[in-house]
Amino acid sequence: MAKLPIGIQTFSEIRQEGYAYVDKTPLIRTLIDEGKYYFLARPRRFGKSLLISTLQALFEGRKELFTGLDIEDKWDWQTRYPVIKISFGGVARSLEDMKQDVGNILEENQRRLGLSCKNPQDIGGCFKQLIWEAQQKYGQKVVILVDEYDKLIVDNLDQIEVAKQGREVLKDLYSIIKDSDEYIRFAFLTGVSKFSKVSVFSGLNNLEDISLNPDYATLCGYTQHDLETVFAEHLRGADMERVRQWYNGYNFLGDRVYNPFDILLFIKNNKVFDNYWFATGTPTFLIKLIRKNNYYIPKLDNLRVSKGLIDSYDIEDIELEPILFQSGYLSINHVEQTDFGTEYSLKFPNREVAISFNDVIVRYLTGSGNNLPTKKELLTSLKQGDLQQFENTLTGVFASIPYTNYVNNTIGSYEGYYASVVYAYLASLGLDLTAEDVTSKGRIDLTVKLENRIYIIEFKVDGEGRALEQIKARGYHHKFQGTGKDIYLIGIDFDSEQRNIAGFEWEKG
Repeated sequence: MAKLPIGIQTFSEIRQEGYAYVDKTPLIRTLIDEGKYYFLARPRRFGKSLLISTLQALFEGRKELFTGLDIEDKWDWQTRYPVIKISFGGVARSLEDMKQDVGNILEENQRRLGLSCKNPQDIGGCFKQLIWEAQQKYGQKVVILVDEYDKLIVDNLDQIEVAKQGREVLKDLYSIIKDSDEYIRFAFLTGVSKFSKVSVFSGLNNLEDISLNPDYATLCGYTQHDLETVFAEHLRGADMERVRQWYNGYNFLGDRVYNPFDILLFIKNNKVFDNYWFATGTPTFLIKLIRKNNYYIPKLDNLRVSKGLIDSYDIEDIELEPILFQSGYLSINHVEQTDFGTEYSLKFPNREVAISFNDVIVRYLTGSGNNLPTKKELLTSLKQGDLQQFENTLTGVFASIPYTNYVNNTIGSYEGYYASVVYAYLASLGLDLTAEDVTSKGRIDLTVKLENRIYIIEFKVDGEGRALEQIKARGYHHKFQGTGKDIYLIGIDFDSEQRNIAGFEWEKG
């Protein structure tokens, strides 16, 4: 059985040491044959660094590493290209550190290629000289590979002025690529985020963005077929439908894919379901954006956005939606062509992200630490149809929110706060939820579907008991009649002064 390549991002090590490898070379060959300048955005831990390493080995002509792969007999191994690889490691939190990082990267490439810059302090000049001299020395055009092109910016989004400095450093660096076109064979840049072309890419506007190109949707990540072939032996005995629910769902407009890190850790940890990918990073910056904008959390269940909104963003005008998408916390669920252009429906890609992200939201909204007992009570009450216990538990949730949580910020001052708390708690249980569920008579605030029960919930703030009345008057429950499931209509009224439930009414539909 092949070894699991956990944390290994070097193609040569994977191939030489007997690690499992999913053959991406058919897509790589098409990529190289059909273009020259590319950009690919993918969330963290998605295999971008391994892709860059594979491209490097291919252009350097290391044929022995590709034995048995699709491209083995389809590549000219006699031609070898000089490769300049730019890969940002560590965290640079100042302009001086950023310039030092870039300088070190260029110095490493000089050593590997046997070249030297006349003025190493001139980053742009050194990079330009490196490209020209590499082409002259090796007699072939240069291949440029950039891993995590945006790291200097992304690492500093919490200090915008430093992020802007990082943007200028990168802009000066990448503009050299366009100016050196006649010496370049191929250029490929990867990153987590795509910033608007008027910022980082202003000097490199000839890049083809394949981030949402269906032909390359599976260039990074594992497909269902990969799990059933390459990892079939490793996954023997696993509940594959549950694996799909927990870890599949990343949609880049082609076949949906798994994050490799999740699958590898799932196998290594005896097939225990856990939040392996989510645990590798804390969405602190996103929580700050949610706090700043008093974001209505249930919107995340089915967020409709234009293509332009998630396509890129500028660090001087950061919006939550594109960051959630590009970071992997939301994925495309549905695409619709409208009179206004392409519209995407976004939602959590899988159970891991839905549970883990909303668990973080619960802690932020309520100031709670250990919310596991509360989650168990909520789940048990819904499974058993015990709505008295459901009401008691929710009342306890709001009663336990510290007064300082309201005083120190504005989260409790907007109407969506109360619905957001309830939604986040239920979403952190991994339940099948639909927020703003559309019917012919209006939108249901929240629908919760269990195996044998459906709950229709309407929220009101200072609404004088009108929540249940609205459900019945508009016949929201008619949509689910004939499903064979018990239907519960729940109206919850909140008192903004008492900061708790003022009325809880329910009846079976």
